[in-house]
Amino acid sequence: MATPNLRVETRSGARRRIAFLTVAAAAGVVLGCAGAAGARRGDAPVRRVEEGRASYYGRGFAGHKTASGERFDPNAMTAAHPSLPFGTRVRITRPGGPSVTVRVNDRCGCPGGRIVDLSEGAARKLGMLRAGVVMVRLEILDR
Repeated sequence: MATPNLRVETRSGARRRIAFLTVAAAAGVVLGCAGAAGARRGDAPVRRVEEGRASYYGRGFAGHKTASGERFDPNAMTAAHPSLPFGTRVRITRPGGPSVTVRVNDRCGCPGGRIVDLSEGAARKLGMLRAGVVMVRLEILDR
């Protein structure tokens, strides 16, 4: 018959082990709660404010389907964003300049560090038609 493998722990070893298990359990609870909240929303947490460059796309895409399935209207107040849910309303503001509220209805790859592509109508209100690409602040109003 085999002899059982007995392990003797010192008091300090047991304390370290209990401390480790306590920290690991607390981390699991915190991470589990964060994951569950994200799962209920159906997406990852999104920052409330983004700053970066914006561009616009215009008449050449008129009538084409957007990623949300609706037809693109260059005069509508809409935008393409890499990850915000469709229907999210955001305020786009030029530093020291005008702002416009748009609705996300499309996706963009947003190359060159751009954070959003705007419809021509939104770009016109921001006064960026001539520049093409400008610095903006994007504030999420609702999701």
